[in-house]
Amino acid sequence: MSVPSPRPTARQIEAILQATFAPAQLEVHDDSAAHAGHAGAAEGSHFSVRMVSERFVGVGRVGRHRLVYDALRDLMTQGIHALALDTRAPGEH
Repeated sequence: MSVPSPRPTARQIEAILQATFAPAQLEVHDDSAAHAGHAGAAEGSHFSVRMVSERFVGVGRVGRHRLVYDALRDLMTQGIHALALDTRAPGEH
């Protein structure tokens, strides 16, 4: 019988995003407790990310989200059910 791997943590997400994007601002919140009882809560954790990075200059919203999902690809299959993203280039507020 295999033991399921632990779900990703906000700290793991933050470390990957720091290494990949060198953001000027980064906030990662585990919102899972707010979704307790929701059908998707059993499938994985809920996170919200707010990040400001030079890597987003000249990149549209969908492209920014693709960059983040690509960076987190390995964690996405380990139990992230929902990921709310607020991605901005410096000076965008």
